[in-house]
Amino acid sequence: MADFADLLNQIPTRDLARQFGVDEGAVDAAVTQILPGLVGGLAANAQSGGEASLEKALAAHQGRSTALADIDAADGEKIVTNVFGEQRNEVVKAVAGSGATKGATRELIEKLLPIVAPIVLSWVASQFFGGKDTAQKKTSGGLGDLLGGLVSGGGASAGGDLLGGLLGGLLGGGKK
Repeated sequence: MADFADLLNQIPTRDLARQFGVDEGAVDAAVTQILPGLVGGLAANAQSGGEASLEKALAAHQGRSTALADIDAADGEKIVTNVFGEQRNEVVKAVAGSGATKGATRELIEKLLPIVAPIVLSWVASQFFGGKDTAQKKTSGGLGDLLGGLVSGGGASAGGDLLGGLLGGLLGGGKK
């Protein structure tokens, strides 16, 4: 079973720190705050009727490189818009305020979101499509189970009570 630590390990924090000229610890803290919100947003959208749309997006991201040089930030912006919809600013504000870690500012989170989002989709796609046939995934809970496990498992503990409390009313505000 996939876990939050596996996803976290996919994010090139050292390269991102160099790219933005910030401390690697600040990027680590920001990414740790971002991931539960992104995964929770994906889960909320899937649960509110957007699972077919999400599966299509995952298929489009399956096998994509997660190297920083290969990330399409414009694609990332579309993902973030689809996940959070009109609630994006509120979610960013909540994510930035969720941690007391120095350096994980709202500005850094805004810069990281469109870069981290395609990595998350690529990783979720690899977990979702990795070695299982579609019929098996659909009968065993598939995408909902995968995202739900991340949200209730490692994602919630890594991001504090981000999903359960602070963002609870905001997630699911995206498009289906």
